[in-house]
Amino acid sequence: MKPENRKRLRLAFWDLILVALGIVVTAWFHDGSQMIQRWKTHLFAYIAFPLLWMVISYSTRKFRLGEGKSRREIFLSILYSNFLIISIATIVMVLSRQTYFSRFILFGTVAGITVCELAMADLYVSVMKSVFIKDWIGRDIPENLVPVAPPPVFRGNHAEPDQLVPMHNAIAEEAGEEAYAWISVGIDITDPATLITSTDTRFNLLQVPGGQYTCVVNLHRINHLRRINKFFETVNAKLPVNGIFIGCGEVISLRRKRILRKYFPPLNYVVYLIDFVVHRAFPKLMLTKKVYFLVSGGKKRAISRTEMLGRLYSCGFEVLEESEAGDLLYWKSRKIREPYFDNDPTYGVFIRLRRIGRNGREFNVYKLRTMHAYAEYLQGYVYERYKLDEGGKFRNDFRVTAMGKIFRKFWIDELPMIWNLIKGDMKLVGVRPLSRHYFSLYSEELREKRIRTKPGLIPPYYAQYPTPRTLEEVQQNEAAYLAAWEQHPFRTDVVTFFRAIRNIFFKKARSK
Repeated sequence: MKPENRKRLRLAFWDLILVALGIVVTAWFHDGSQMIQRWKTHLFAYIAFPLLWMVISYSTRKFRLGEGKSRREIFLSILYSNFLIISIATIVMVLSRQTYFSRFILFGTVAGITVCELAMADLYVSVMKSVFIKDWIGRDIPENLVPVAPPPVFRGNHAEPDQLVPMHNAIAEEAGEEAYAWISVGIDITDPATLITSTDTRFNLLQVPGGQYTCVVNLHRINHLRRINKFFETVNAKLPVNGIFIGCGEVISLRRKRILRKYFPPLNYVVYLIDFVVHRAFPKLMLTKKVYFLVSGGKKRAISRTEMLGRLYSCGFEVLEESEAGDLLYWKSRKIREPYFDNDPTYGVFIRLRRIGRNGREFNVYKLRTMHAYAEYLQGYVYERYKLDEGGKFRNDFRVTAMGKIFRKFWIDELPMIWNLIKGDMKLVGVRPLSRHYFSLYSEELREKRIRTKPGLIPPYYAQYPTPRTLEEVQQNEAAYLAAWEQHPFRTDVVTFFRAIRNIFFKKARSK
């Protein structure tokens, strides 16, 4: 059987279960304790209605969920199919004079099922079309994109005083003395090969001849750029490999401090809440995104540090240094390759991650997003600077959102992985599915043992208390579990499951 046919049959099966539950629940609300006594009277209708539902649903192609359709088309397909069902059922009842079958049960069942189908369809499409987060650590870069020149040697500031003063005054007037002091360290601001500008449009950069500059400084905050990536890509095109790009932006942490400092309490928190909703949430929500950009032109957007740096990496730059000056975060980066021109969206509630499964086969793991947008491009940046924390996770991972920390602590972000359990990619208890990078950090012997079994939702990590604190201890824990599992698979999983549950609920073992 073709995969698409199996998917349709699964959807039809779950829809049939939903119809049966809908009928029972609606009949219970209508008849209460008399439902069982009236069951025989309604038996024909209870059998005929689900059959009618399935025939019409199949005829209207409702079970082709997500097959090249937009969310709007899927919703219209469900509404059309269910309207046709209730119309035909009503006509049949009138013509056959089956008035004993309550209209409340009929209309209530269809209404309830329609709401559930719309909600489940939205959830299903969101998961299936979730953002694909790549494992950028260790990602192979094509040879033509690998930098061949050595890293730049900063020459320092050796300009003549009569050249330096006007430039100093111009930069200080535009960005402030603190920003000037930081920018002028390591680069010659009067060098003809250094372009210093303050622009919110890439049009001005498109007029600059390529190969003329080795350093570009933009004093205009990126929050006012309509298309940030396009601007960064234009800068990339104008610089040689190892060329320097310096810019700035107001990240959400500095934005919050500025607003709370500007207004008196509690008005400052009200203003911050409104600002967060308008300039942080609206640009990312499907229903408000187009309106926001139409009205504001994309200006004054609230951007996280993660998104700002991640966009730089996605556009071919490596961040060398960061510094706060005034209410802005400045960065110094260098071009290391051409942009990836990644067309995958970076926003969304659900994400997909490629993980190593049984027999070394890669599969998609579904999770709720817990990190800021563009976090996937910063895996190498975080790993190089902060290394690994207890349990083998990144130390001081600034990419995780405040809500994401709560999700991770109580494993809410892993609820979509139940879909992997249903699909058979994972089992209830087992070693955690690892990315290609994390998998490479394990010993060769342990890697071979890991791929002999499916990864699990509940790892043996939590069956040990206190939980492992380092990557080496995690490997020892998994090696012990796998050795026991090879001897007694079922018993090992049962014992590990109950030990993990005990530690989680009674000893407060939590994820970071």
